[in-house]
Amino acid sequence: MTWSVYLSGEIHTDWRQRIMRGAKSNGLPIVFTSAVTDHEASDAAGDVLGKEDNNFWRDHKSSKVNSIRTKTLIGQCDIAIVRFGDKYKQWNAAFDAGCCAALGKPYITLHDADIIHPLKEVDASAVAWAETPEQVVEILKYVIDAK
Repeated sequence: MTWSVYLSGEIHTDWRQRIMRGAKSNGLPIVFTSAVTDHEASDAAGDVLGKEDNNFWRDHKSSKVNSIRTKTLIGQCDIAIVRFGDKYKQWNAAFDAGCCAALGKPYITLHDADIIHPLKEVDASAVAWAETPEQVVEILKYVIDAK
């Protein structure tokens, strides 16, 4: 079986690459998917539908276009990893975690201990909480290889 793992959340650090490298080095049969991680491209996703003078409507159109990818990939994944960084509030990641919970998709949260409290509800529905990408790889190794 090839597993589909959706990577959600923070886009300013290398956590995605660390998980992908760890999975590859362990020979894990995983296909990784993600929302668009190019911030400017994501913000401009709806621009093809016409210029907006009001940023609300630009963001609204772009979020709808982006949601096509996000909803589809979350719906198809076997498990999601939801990363919360410390620099920005990742409201989109919290929304993705809520979608996973509503769909019955298992997800692992990945964040530092100093934000446990604001994420208590998100963590309560997660199947695990990890502090490092390497811990996520270890969980994936166990789940996939049963070792």
